[in-house]
Amino acid sequence: MRDSGSYSKRTCSITADGHRLVGVCIEPVKRDTLTRKPTLVFLHEGLGCIAMWRNIPADLCRATGCSGLIYERWGYGGSDPLTGPRTWQYLHDEALRNLPEVLERCAVTDAILIGHSDGGSIALMYAAVYPDKVRGIITEAAHVFVEEVTVTGIREAVEVYETTDLKSKLARYHEDNTDSMFRGWADTWLSPEFRDWNIEAYLPKITAPLLVIQGEDDQYGTPAQVDAITRQVSGPVRGWLVPKCGHVPHHDAHDTVFEGMKRFIIDIIG
Repeated sequence: MRDSGSYSKRTCSITADGHRLVGVCIEPVKRDTLTRKPTLVFLHEGLGCIAMWRNIPADLCRATGCSGLIYERWGYGGSDPLTGPRTWQYLHDEALRNLPEVLERCAVTDAILIGHSDGGSIALMYAAVYPDKVRGIITEAAHVFVEEVTVTGIREAVEVYETTDLKSKLARYHEDNTDSMFRGWADTWLSPEFRDWNIEAYLPKITAPLLVIQGEDDQYGTPAQVDAITRQVSGPVRGWLVPKCGHVPHHDAHDTVFEGMKRFIIDIIG
């Protein structure tokens, strides 16, 4: 295992599309100026935030020698609260309007995108439109179209949110943003307009190396998502269905998935 030594983490404030976002930058204390390495950019899930990645970002940076960037999208964690309902195009807005501005503000021009669930869908669209800025992509549980199992899973999540302590658990991470964050996610995915959401048209434009990870027991998607992505992208791609694993592979199968991510990144950077 590579270990490039000490790393520092600093919290930063990023403005994108007029909203203040919270971010964390991970940097090596002693940067190797002779070797240019990409920045690992972590894009969280539909109910996620910086803290929910746990140690994955810092550990991957340390194991690969890359710097890292994690941020909380508008309406999540400590970022600015939503000012209205989300639209059915909110993932397009994040991928094609907000993420480009975030990366520009943080001076990231060479990225490996690591996106979970919603974050994976965002990573795919960004990579299709900005191929010259993406060295590689890792997706976990990404969606490129809406499945019935996804809708059923979200309906069940709404019931759990309304009848258990899930809201208080999420509030530990999202504080005052919790209810608008959850409702914005659930209501959008359950809306009739969103049933036709589909981003497969972006896939042939993706040329960067791609690792597509999904748990075999993912309650929000079937292997049809992995198949659609791997069949239609133009660059080198590997689909990986992880056994005995649900919607969060980097937690549910931590050691196995971490090693797979690390090997993928090291193969890209050499």
